[in-house]
Amino acid sequence: MSTPLSPYHLGKARELYNFFNGFNALSWTFLTGNIITLFAMRLKASATFLGTLSALLYMSFFFLPLGKILAQRFSIIRIFSAAWIGRSICMIPLLFVPWVMARGNHQRALQLTFLGVALFHTIRGIGMIGNNPVLSNLATGPDRSGYMTQIQIINSAVGMFAGFIIALLLGRDPPLYLYSIIMLIGIGCGLISGFLMRNIPEPPAPPKAKQRSLREVMVYAFSTPSLRQFILILFLVALVSGVSRSFLIVYTREVFGQSDGLVSLYTVFGGLGTLLIGLMIKLLVRRIGAKPLFIICVITGLVGMISVIAIPLGMIAQGYTLVLLLGFVFFLLHFGFLGSEGIAQTYFLSLVPLEFMLDMGILYFLVFGIAGAGGSLLTGLFLDMLGRFEVSLGAAYKLLYSILLLITLCIIVLQKKLVPLGALPFWGALEVIFSFRDLRAIALLDKLEKTTDSVEEAALLEALHDTPSRLAVQGLLDRIKSPRLAIRMEALRALEALEVLPDAAEQALTQDVIHHPFTTAYISARILGEQRIFAATPLLRELVYSEDYMLAGEAIVALAKLEDEAFRPLIEEIILKTANPRLKIMGVQAFGIYRSPHSLPILLDILRAVNPPPYLRDEVALALANILDMQQEFYPLLVRFLEDPALVPTLALDEVESAYEYYRTTRGSRLKRKRSEVLFSLKQAQALQPAVRALIAGNQGAPLARWIGELPSFIAEPVAQLVLGEVLLDDDLISIQRLRLLIVQWASLRLRALATCREPPALEV
Repeated sequence: MSTPLSPYHLGKARELYNFFNGFNALSWTFLTGNIITLFAMRLKASATFLGTLSALLYMSFFFLPLGKILAQRFSIIRIFSAAWIGRSICMIPLLFVPWVMARGNHQRALQLTFLGVALFHTIRGIGMIGNNPVLSNLATGPDRSGYMTQIQIINSAVGMFAGFIIALLLGRDPPLYLYSIIMLIGIGCGLISGFLMRNIPEPPAPPKAKQRSLREVMVYAFSTPSLRQFILILFLVALVSGVSRSFLIVYTREVFGQSDGLVSLYTVFGGLGTLLIGLMIKLLVRRIGAKPLFIICVITGLVGMISVIAIPLGMIAQGYTLVLLLGFVFFLLHFGFLGSEGIAQTYFLSLVPLEFMLDMGILYFLVFGIAGAGGSLLTGLFLDMLGRFEVSLGAAYKLLYSILLLITLCIIVLQKKLVPLGALPFWGALEVIFSFRDLRAIALLDKLEKTTDSVEEAALLEALHDTPSRLAVQGLLDRIKSPRLAIRMEALRALEALEVLPDAAEQALTQDVIHHPFTTAYISARILGEQRIFAATPLLRELVYSEDYMLAGEAIVALAKLEDEAFRPLIEEIILKTANPRLKIMGVQAFGIYRSPHSLPILLDILRAVNPPPYLRDEVALALANILDMQQEFYPLLVRFLEDPALVPTLALDEVESAYEYYRTTRGSRLKRKRSEVLFSLKQAQALQPAVRALIAGNQGAPLARWIGELPSFIAEPVAQLVLGEVLLDDDLISIQRLRLLIVQWASLRLRALATCREPPALEV
């Protein structure tokens, strides 16, 4: 039994598998799909024959059970490799078709074509039993979805390159033998890919379990609501995808008369669409989930079919315009439906338990095959039937794509009921896709996961701090566990910039607070407060007494943000007793956040201490202003004072004069009011200016204290009114210039409020 691959061997195996996919994509493009359809059309094949050729691609899935039987006796890699070599050899009969046609044997040419394509897909179907186990073995770890999409990107890029080469080779009217040369190259690339597969590590055998018959697997699948829903959607997606893309080539060539070279060029546009959706899925699938991307892909395919129906048939002669329109249609249909097929497989691998992977993989491809084969066969018969009723080709194809359009609408309705599997809601996913900030955050996260340089890691985390996105949470939580302190701190800073945190982030922050004092715990405590995580209140109360004063300070501020009013008296005691200036500052900030007038005396007691440092005085003044609901007005005044303390008289008198002028003007415009409505006489208002002059010039606070005491009770908080009056009578406190400015501005603001305020009616008893 094989063991899981180590990181080194996994990297080597992926590198080899990427080479395999490159040659496999070349072989596939040169041997199947568009080239075979164009080849058969050169042989004058009917729509039914073309539909049958398209159906053979899907019928290959019917041979998966045979592959499962062989897998019981041979290794998965041997079966996979032998089948890929064998399928390429089976295409050799097509190399002789031009020689048969040259001898005029049209029927034999069609038979050889059918034989080669049928054998190719039959042996391919047997070998595909190894596709899911090999891919599942290599797509392990956190980048599972990303690597699966990377495979799709490689296939799309190589296929687009090969399609461009085919378009150049075919031109307008290529000779039939040129197709044989292209197919010969495809056979050679297929042989190389088969030999490369031999060196891929054998995937581990699935857990031993009871052998399940196909009937048992189907019963399990259809009795599980989530799987039943997915299988129905997969069936409809495979049907619409196979028919819409296969017959688009016929539609383009037969209805609009496009040359083989141009039709091949359109497939390059289709390859571009496949490549872009692959890149998009690779970038987004881990962040927003498979379900919304699945829906978006189907909606894009729907737009493509609307475009097919909307192209006027009279545009045949309009060269470049028609080329651009048809190229756009190819792009949309491949972007939408090949993207749907790719993301459907990603969704399927996440939906199915590992022990059911092999059996359910067979059912997955059987459903895919039945839908694609049945749709292609019925479409061919349908088009030939319309031809016998003399319905024009253009009208027939419009009708066909109208039917497919209705089926696609049904798919979108059904997709809404899919199990999310951790995906974002559809509208949330759209918001991410059209958000430059979220897309940049996703790109930064991808770089973060790949980097091994701690300096680059820190720079990326700093960039994530400047680009806050909820999609970055998991990546940031992983970095919180980093052994490097600088990385943990940057990760927490980036986490702090987010508006909302999930439960996992709350738990991580709580653990960090408990286990990392003196390092990052204080940052986590700050975030808990900013995010208003009320469940953390008991823990934060304990941390207030921590020996880590940074942590204790942030815990105090966090409790204030959490409005823990019951703990405020204990914080007041701590702040009065501590000699740690940092802790005092954090406590002062907390009082400003609490905004309780009862904290005013505590703040003033801090200022009464012997020589409090200037920065502590500033913090106290700002906290007082916040409690008095005037911080926005006071802060610029304080800044001007700190720039030039000599401006105190000018700043104070300017505030008073401006407030009095406002009061006088506003009161004057209300002369018609009743006398009883005047709350403060003009004489009382005028008394503010001399009271302030007495304070500024002679350190006499009593006049201003009396003026404040005469204010109506409803215009000033009684506690604030009492405390500020006492400050004005305290010689030590009134000498502090910051307090003078604060009280003068508060009085001026009260006067302004009186200018427009009316006394509230008395309460009825």
